[in-house]
Order: sequence, then structure tokens, then C-alpha cells
Amino acid sequence: MLREKLIPAERLERVIATIAEELDADLEGRDAVFICVLKGAVHFFSSLTLKLHHPIVTDFIQLHSYGATTESSGTVTLVKDITVDIAGKDVYVVEDIVDTGLTLLDILALLRARHPRTVQVVALLSKPARRRVEVPVDFLGVEIEDRFVVGFGLDFAERFRNLPEIWEFAPDEEAR
Repeated sequence: MLREKLIPAERLERVIATIAEELDADLEGRDAVFICVLKGAVHFFSSLTLKLHHPIVTDFIQLHSYGATTESSGTVTLVKDITVDIAGKDVYVVEDIVDTGLTLLDILALLRARHPRTVQVVALLSKPARRRVEVPVDFLGVEIEDRFVVGFGLDFAERFRNLPEIWEFAPDEEAR
């Protein structure tokens, strides 16, 4: 179950504020569309976009790759597509965590086929030890070790998304 608190809520707030400052500097003169990768990034996305001072358009995309395990299946299925026209726009894909890179690679290919002016990735967490494909992360919050994490939108079998901090999760241990 919950093994160790890795990133407390206060640190998450500071990290998100820093990313928002970096994005605000980048957004000057851009026609920006922020795309939230559901469901995991929704808390990060909301916290982040509320801190931005430039007008943006928001939309959502959902893919499925985990199920009720701690390992990615390697198969990514589109569940919900975006509804906004992104042709000629500056797109910011907002992810909770970049793990194997497979889901993000598929999202980027899907979006680039729609001819945006630019596509950049904003990720709260990155776990480079698990990468199976290299993907760009243009704005990053925290790089973490190879641990399965839950909280602040991240889940195990749809549970623990509501925790206000990031925890290491071990499915075979007793909860703390």
C-alpha cells in the first residue's frame, strides 16, 4: 500500500509555481492550447493553469495503458480525443508522469498529425530509468527514481488519485 511520502503537498505547490513562471515566460505572443492527459494529470493541470497569466485554450485527451497493475501494458488505446482545432497553434501537452514514454509518444504523433505550430511537453514527474522510448520533456517538475507512485492524480486501479501528495505505492504491503 502506501509505503513512503515522496513529495509533500507544499513541495508540489512550489514545483508547480516554478513551472508556471517558466511557462508564462514562454507563452508571450503564442496562441496556446493546453491539453490535459486524463485522468492522472487533472490535478496538476488545474493547479498549473490557474497560475498562468496569459490567455489559453484548454482541452483533454485520454489514453489507457495501465489497468490494475503497476506495469504499463505497452499497448495504448485512445479513450477520449481532443475537440479543439490545434492547426497552427502552440500546443502544450500536460502529463502527470513520463514513465516508459510510450503513451506520450502516441499522443505526440496524434497531435503532430493535426499540424500544430509547436508541441511541447509539460510533466510534473519524470522517471527516466523506465524509458523505453525517448520523448521530449520541455518543462519538468521533478525527476524521480524507479518507484511506482500514487497521489495528486496518479493512481493504482483508479484509487489514491485524491491524495494531496505523491506517495510510493507497494501493492503487496500493508497500508501505513
